[in-house]
Amino acid sequence: MSSNSEDGCRKKIPRIMTFRPSYEEFNNFSAYIDYMESRGAHLGGIAKIIPPPEWKPRSDGYDIDNINMTIPAPISQVVSGKQGEYQQINVLKKSMTLRQFKELAESERHQTPKHFDYDDLERKYWKNVTYIAPMYAADVKGSLSDPDLDVWNIDRLETILDYVNKDYGIEIDGVNTAYLYFGMWKSSFAWHTEDMDLYSINYLHFGAPKTWYAIPPAYGRQLEKLANRIFYENYQNCNAHLRHKMTLISPQVLKQNKIPYNRITQEAGEIMITFPYGYHAGFNHGFNGAESTNFASKRWIEYGKRASICHCRKDMVKISMETFVKRFQPERYANWLRGVDYGCHPEEPEKICPAPPPTINKYTYLKRKSSECSEGSQQKRGCSLALRDDSTSANCFELENTPANINDNNNTALDKLLLKKVPTLKLHKIDLDASSKDAPLSGMMPKLIDYNSTAVAQLQRIWNELPCPGPGKNLLTNGIIKNTKRMRFQTKTILLDDED
Repeated sequence: MSSNSEDGCRKKIPRIMTFRPSYEEFNNFSAYIDYMESRGAHLGGIAKIIPPPEWKPRSDGYDIDNINMTIPAPISQVVSGKQGEYQQINVLKKSMTLRQFKELAESERHQTPKHFDYDDLERKYWKNVTYIAPMYAADVKGSLSDPDLDVWNIDRLETILDYVNKDYGIEIDGVNTAYLYFGMWKSSFAWHTEDMDLYSINYLHFGAPKTWYAIPPAYGRQLEKLANRIFYENYQNCNAHLRHKMTLISPQVLKQNKIPYNRITQEAGEIMITFPYGYHAGFNHGFNGAESTNFASKRWIEYGKRASICHCRKDMVKISMETFVKRFQPERYANWLRGVDYGCHPEEPEKICPAPPPTINKYTYLKRKSSECSEGSQQKRGCSLALRDDSTSANCFELENTPANINDNNNTALDKLLLKKVPTLKLHKIDLDASSKDAPLSGMMPKLIDYNSTAVAQLQRIWNELPCPGPGKNLLTNGIIKNTKRMRFQTKTILLDDED
C-alpha cells in the first residue's frame, strides 16, 4: 500500500493502494477487482496495480517506427486562470502521425524540463500550467495490445458493461471499447468522474510517467461544491459542469478548502483503476502512450442509477440503466420505473431519495456502432469548447438539431460534426406575452417561458427581416461563428436611412 498524500494530519483519509498480484491471482479480471475492493481499494477512489512479469500485453514492443498509427484529431490544451483555479479549453488541430507527435513532444518547445524528482516536476507543472499549450492525442480509437491477449485485454474485459452492446446493440467508443492516449509534457486530464460514474482502467504502455490526483469517493460532493463556488457561472449553466472535463484545481487550493486528496505517479508498465464516483485528474511527464476503457460491476449499478447527467450537451455519454436494474435488481425494477425506488447514493447514506426513473429509450438511443470518422469523437474528451484552428469551424453543428433516431448510415458524418463545437451565447428565460410570440416585450401581461419556444423564434424573425444587400460576411477570426443553442449568426451590413 502506498500514497504520496501531502498532509500528514489526515490519517483517517483513505489512501491509494498498490497491488502486486501473481499471475495466478491476475488471471481473472473481475475476480481481482472484487478482491481489491474487499481490501478497501475503492475507498481511495483509484488504485495502482503492478502486473506480474509474465503478463506482456504487446509482444512486438513499442518502436514508434513500427507502429503505423495516425492521430485523427490531436488537441491543443489552452489553460486560463490563476492561483490554482483554471479552466482548460481543447482546440482541435490537424491530424498527424504518431511519429510526428513524438517529434513534437520531444522538441525544445514541448520537452520535459529538467527536474530533481517528481515533486520538483509537479511544482513546475502548476507554475507553468497556463504557458505554452501542450498537445494531447486523446481518444484515439484502437488498441496497442495483442489481439490474442486473453488476460486483462483492455479492449474486451468481459464485465457486465457488455450488456449495453448485447441488449441494446450499442457500441460506445472508449466506454465499452478501448481508446489510446498519447501525451507530452504538461498535457492534462481535468477533474472528473467517469461517464455514468463507471470504473475505468488505464494501462501505461510506454514512455514518461503520469501523475494522478484522486479524491476519495466519500468526499466527492465536497469537490463538487468547491468547483460550483469557484466556477459559479459554469454551475449556473450546467449543474454537472465537471462532466465537461475542463476544470483544473491545484492541490494547494484543495488543501486551503480542506478537501482530502491523494497523489500517485504511474510509470510505464503499471495499471491504474478508477472506482465509481472517484474524482481524478492529472498530467503527463512527457511523451507516453496509454490505453484505457470503462467497465462495470454489480456494485456500480446504484452509482449509475444516481449519476449526475449533463443536459446541456447532447453528445455526452448516457447509458440506459434499464438492463442492469432488470437483471440485477429485479425486486426494485417496478418501483424504479415508477420513480419510487427510494434509497441513497452509495456515498451519501444519510440522504434518502428516489432514484431517477429511466429517461433513455433504448430504441431511440443514438447508436455509435460505426465511428470510423477520420477525426475521432468528442464523447470521452468532453471538452467545453473544441475549436478548429482552420476555416472548417464555419461548418459547426449543434447535436441538438439531430433527430435522436438518426440511422447508422449517417454516423460517420455525425461523428465529424460532433468535433466542430463553437462558443455558445447563452439566452436566459425572459418575460413575454402569452398570447403572441411576436408581441412587443413591454406593456403585456408577462408569462415566464423558455427561450427555446419563443425568444429564439422572435430573434430569428428579426434577424431575417434585417435589410441587407448581400448574404453577409463573416468578420470573426478563425471562421468561428457566434451562436445560440439553436441559431448561428454571421455579421450583416445593415443599411440605415439618414433620417433614422
